[in-house]
Amino acid sequence: MGFLTEPSHLIIIAIILLVLFGGKKLPELGKGLGEGLKGFREGLKGVTDPQTAAPASTSTPAEAASKKEEMEYVTCSRCGNRFENPLGFKVTDYVCRSCQKSS
Repeated sequence: MGFLTEPSHLIIIAIILLVLFGGKKLPELGKGLGEGLKGFREGLKGVTDPQTAAPASTSTPAEAASKKEEMEYVTCSRCGNRFENPLGFKVTDYVCRSCQKSS
């Protein structure tokens, strides 16, 4: 049999956990571990199950162009060049990489 499957070993591990974390923290740790495992399993199910995966969008070139026009841009405060901002972050003072290297 394996090392951790014997009841005496499980009792010793439980006592060590109780001493380390205390009686009040153990339920919180168990809840967090359970929620993490549940989220992990749901993530794996979404990756391996093709029915739950979102279908790939088939966009026409005109739709792609309109999405490109909707994309926000940021302007470098030093050189004035425009750069794409695909995540739409609100930037007050943007400095591009080439300007950062030169300073």
